[in-house]
Amino acid sequence: MTRAVLSIGSNVGDSLAHLRSVVSASGGHLVSVSSVYATAPWGGVEQQDFLNAVLIVDDVERGPWEWLAFARECEAAAERVRLQRWGPRSLDVDIVTCDDAVSADPELLLPHPRAHERAFVLVPWLELDPDATLLVDGLVRPVSHWLADTTEEDRAGVRRTDMTLHTPRHAE
Repeated sequence: MTRAVLSIGSNVGDSLAHLRSVVSASGGHLVSVSSVYATAPWGGVEQQDFLNAVLIVDDVERGPWEWLAFARECEAAAERVRLQRWGPRSLDVDIVTCDDAVSADPELLLPHPRAHERAFVLVPWLELDPDATLLVDGLVRPVSHWLADTTEEDRAGVRRTDMTLHTPRHAE
């Protein structure tokens, strides 16, 4: 089994529908999905807040590169256009981790090189897996410790909503 942690976000168009499209595309490979969080934009580009969530998925047929292809297919289906780094987008699907894979390939950096700095990734991930760990620069630490290293402002910018990503097929 190849288990991956995916971070998904949107702030253009029907953001909730874009996030739900990833849940739907995950099909039977979806292990769990976090709550939906409204989050302040990250990266210094002036824009509206995002909706973010984390999914845990697994598939014996997929490795890191196949999960990357899945992420890009989901983004393409949402008509994602990459105009500005950290700018507004219809859908962003990032692979945070994929089993214990480590990759320095510019097309697929694993674990995600900035996940440990992003409360909008860490908070929903901890909701799903309170014991999760993350490798950063050769150091494996609990995700909760990485989250504690973020600023109070970043943590306060991650607000749980009443929205849900569960489709009828994936309802609890």
